[in-house]
Amino acid sequence: MTHAWTPFPDGFLWGASTAAHQIEGNNVNSDWWRKEHDPAAGIQEPSLDACDSYHRWEQDMDLLAELGFTDYRFSVEWARIEPVRGYFSRAEIAHYRRMVEGAVARGLRPMVTLHHFTVPQWFEDFGGWTADGAVELFARYVEECAPIFADGVRHVCTINEPNMIAVMAGLAKRGDQGFPPAGLPFPDEETTHAVIAAHHAAVKAVRSIDAGIQVGWTIANQVYQALPGAEDVTAAYSAPREDVFIEAARGDDWIGVQSYTRTKVGADGPVPAPADAERTLTQWEYYPAAVGYALRHTAALVGPDVPLIVTENGIATGDEDRRVDYYAGALDAVAACLDDGLDVRGYLAWSALDNYEWGTYKATFGLISVDPETFERTPKAGGVWLGGLGHEKALPRL
Repeated sequence: MTHAWTPFPDGFLWGASTAAHQIEGNNVNSDWWRKEHDPAAGIQEPSLDACDSYHRWEQDMDLLAELGFTDYRFSVEWARIEPVRGYFSRAEIAHYRRMVEGAVARGLRPMVTLHHFTVPQWFEDFGGWTADGAVELFARYVEECAPIFADGVRHVCTINEPNMIAVMAGLAKRGDQGFPPAGLPFPDEETTHAVIAAHHAAVKAVRSIDAGIQVGWTIANQVYQALPGAEDVTAAYSAPREDVFIEAARGDDWIGVQSYTRTKVGADGPVPAPADAERTLTQWEYYPAAVGYALRHTAALVGPDVPLIVTENGIATGDEDRRVDYYAGALDAVAACLDDGLDVRGYLAWSALDNYEWGTYKATFGLISVDPETFERTPKAGGVWLGGLGHEKALPRL
């Protein structure tokens, strides 16, 4: 594979992302832990020890720094910090503070996510995001996290993929069994309004702690592509599932763009990928260019004053050649966006580790493999290649 090289913009974030529940292990006070152990939920396998990163985070950061990355996005776990309503664990806050300090000591700029899908069991029992007072409870939690991110953290993410939170809430309310063959189910409108309000309250809380912190949130971009004559259908389909959440970030310091594949839309709605399309381990169509479309769509909606950061992008595969090819294609799309004047401030791959992908360990997105018995970490060829671009301080151009 032959590349030309274009320099990173000054301050460009170059890293990988993780989520607490997916890597820490034994997150026993979360709603997902309870769901994983409920036979009625039909979860394929529980998280259990996950990657044991709660105890091995130093190894994870060492490897990322050695590979050449300069940034690490990780989340703090609400269910650990506030395991019982109104009780905040100083020990857990100190734990996550050590992680911030450990990242900085290794030359990794930490991006801290305050909510990545899981909530405390007590919050779920309280009624979740749509309960009276839920927004205030989340804002209080954010304020209590101040010792974690008030010093040494430049970027804070309030809520990861709020559109997926609303989609899952819609499924639960309707009693649906799962996702359609293509596209997303309709999101719950009440949850949509609630998480947007929670985000705005969290932004206000973070800025009151330190106005210099750059705060935003991340959106799951499905890259809806209209087939001929289906432009209006596509716009109407995207609006409640994605666009309303992007537009809610217009006053933020940045917005996170997360994409993996595309969704074609015809006159009757989403159309599954052809039977002969290459698919990843998640059964998504192999489509590295998705991230470029997602960046352009987001920029068109949020406006020129909100910088873009790719906070998740990657591929679930057991073939390292395909992993490298996917990242090369994705980064070529990112570089083209930069060439066209989009304000893209960084690229963080999903995921640093092979981890718990919400019901299974079979979807291997990781740049680093994890032995499920010994927890030994081993960088993959894709991780070595991608991290090496950090040493080069350049993006590939195919």
